[in-house]
Amino acid sequence: MEDKLKIGILSLGCCRNLVDSENILGRLWHKGYQITDIENAEVGIINTCAFIDDAKNESIGHILDLVELKKEGRLKKIIVYGCLAQRYKEKLRKEFPEVDAFVGCVSLNHSRKSFYLTPRHYKYLKICEGCINNCSYCIIPKIKGGLKSLEIDSVINRIKYFDRNRVSEVNIIGQDITGYGIDLYGKNSLHFLLKKILKEVRHIGWLRLLYLYPSRVNEELLDSIKNHPGICKYIDLPLQHINARILKLMGRKNSPQDIYKLIDKIRKKIPQAAIRTSFIVGFPSETKGEFRQLVKFIREVKFERLGVFTYSRQEDTKAYSLKEQIPQKEKSERFNTIMSVQQEISRENNKKLLGKTLDVLIDCQEKGAYLARSEYDAPEVDGLVYVNSRKKLMPGEFKKVRIVDTLEYDLVAETLN
Repeated sequence: MEDKLKIGILSLGCCRNLVDSENILGRLWHKGYQITDIENAEVGIINTCAFIDDAKNESIGHILDLVELKKEGRLKKIIVYGCLAQRYKEKLRKEFPEVDAFVGCVSLNHSRKSFYLTPRHYKYLKICEGCINNCSYCIIPKIKGGLKSLEIDSVINRIKYFDRNRVSEVNIIGQDITGYGIDLYGKNSLHFLLKKILKEVRHIGWLRLLYLYPSRVNEELLDSIKNHPGICKYIDLPLQHINARILKLMGRKNSPQDIYKLIDKIRKKIPQAAIRTSFIVGFPSETKGEFRQLVKFIREVKFERLGVFTYSRQEDTKAYSLKEQIPQKEKSERFNTIMSVQQEISRENNKKLLGKTLDVLIDCQEKGAYLARSEYDAPEVDGLVYVNSRKKLMPGEFKKVRIVDTLEYDLVAETLN
């Protein structure tokens, strides 16, 4: 690269990819490159996702967009990073000769000078990379490899940096953060890490834990969440299914009985907690009866937050060769059924909050209202609280509000003072 080139990045996929993009930009900025948006860049970087087919197609589409910009002379170079490049480097080289470099997965270590792509008041902190669960449908271990945890001292240094800079919310992320430390310390060390973090926090208002593998959610972790007001009462617990046969085919470590016991334990120990989960519908050979069992389970438990994915067949996974693949039309119908059920549940749950007070974090102002989130809402994936206030509010400010109206997924509130 020529010195002082203008570099722009397009970050695709999840928040874990976003952290990687921040590290890429931080390292380039530290070396003296100018950071700008793609439209004004001389070098276009795209950090890709290859988790499911939709993500791969989106990544390919954006690569084509950058190729067009290069043909028009608006870009000098194109660099493709991330999961797609890691998995399909040789194929991509043949398909896109216009791309100057394909670079695989980014190092877990944070750059000395990070260049953040999130608003100033909330950040993501990736504490581990890769995965040890080996679910039959998931390509992540093939792309990212086994579990690699960031050493505790490195995590604490990053937390201290966020705290000094008055970050309001830190979202602790990884493919599975309940596996944290198994590779370094020989045991699940997330609760120990949280104790270390909490000793250093003075200004961070919320710590949020994203992706907890059910079989490793133990008493120590739940006690940490229950007993520390700085940890959001938000249990991100992807369950994927409830039928015993499907769970076994998926390679999940939990039985239906384990799942019911865990949910009961959470609800008793932390009754105010919001449980967020996700499910996969249309897994190979999933019968209509097994799908109805899943719907019944969702109606019974009434999860506060829920996402659903249609099964995406990925080569090099154990599930790829399973017989009785479900037609896409049927997968879509099952997706729509669950989303419709969850919409009803969410509406009912929100109505219970009418007239209650909540602490919210102000994100921004839009069309006369402030957009905020409660501790039960993660950035980008959950609902919003629309706040009316006579006084000016600032992004990153915590405010106590009263709920005055409810929508299917969002809330409307007014400040108390």
